[in-house]
Amino acid sequence: MNITLLGCGRWGSFIGWYLDKIGHKVTIWGLSDAPQYIELKTTRKNNMLSFRESIDFTDDLESAVISADVMIISISSQALRSFMQRLKQYDLKGKKIVLCMKGIELNTGCRLTQIVEEYVTDETQVAVWVGPGHPQSFSQGIPNCMVIDSRHEELKYFLIDEFSSDLIRFYVGQDLIGSEIGAAAKNTIGIAAGMLDGMNVSSLKGALMSRGTREIARLIKAMGGNELSAYGLCHLGDYEATLFSKYSHNRMFGEKFVQGEKYDLLAEGVDTTKALLLLGEKYNVDLPICRGVQDVISGKITAQEALSEMFDRSIKTEF
Repeated sequence: MNITLLGCGRWGSFIGWYLDKIGHKVTIWGLSDAPQYIELKTTRKNNMLSFRESIDFTDDLESAVISADVMIISISSQALRSFMQRLKQYDLKGKKIVLCMKGIELNTGCRLTQIVEEYVTDETQVAVWVGPGHPQSFSQGIPNCMVIDSRHEELKYFLIDEFSSDLIRFYVGQDLIGSEIGAAAKNTIGIAAGMLDGMNVSSLKGALMSRGTREIARLIKAMGGNELSAYGLCHLGDYEATLFSKYSHNRMFGEKFVQGEKYDLLAEGVDTTKALLLLGEKYNVDLPICRGVQDVISGKITAQEALSEMFDRSIKTEF
């Protein structure tokens, strides 16, 4: 199968390497002036992987789209709408689009599949690929489980059949709303976990995980999804990789932030937190952890004040 990776960051490049490894014909597209793309094209390497000659690299978006049976998009979630405005000029009928990215649009609260479907017809099917794992671990041969979800039943099973291997076992998602919201929201909980690390109170991560999952479950339910999705691989199942791993950008952002240090790598949870609060207001769901994270980032309160607000509250039942 001809697969085009649109985006050559750490996830996009890994996915290209992985799908080539399991036998697909892969093209990786990137912006001609992007340092990551230049490095990949000139050296066929990055800081994790070496790429076989069977993988093509291109900065020609038209040719990358035309040649693809499946297009996998792996870019910043906040750039998706502008990217789809570029893609819509090409014939996307019959294409399969897989979003291997996590986030919620900042200004609208739209899920990522909703954004894509504004620019395509029903002849273009859209899926999401979410769940735990870091490219650094996968590249060392450490296996994990992930989820593919879509409102198109046949597409889910097709992709799982084509993408599964001993390295990644895929599960069939049953709740697209829950899969997308849960996957995005775990990055906010990851920032909160990093803040706990930065304050040397990592012992509170257990309470954070319990209460964070319940908070997001309530939002998913209010939006029309299945609240149990928050307890699956898209959210709770991704906590180890997001709340504890040294590779987690969101956890590291939270840790550096409360320590007064700058963190330059992309932490999607920063914008996602604002979008979650927008959804919380729209669906009348209280999101105290999300609100606490946002108040700290915006400078409204200190991390210690947020900690006190979240853990010194009046007596409440656990659920």
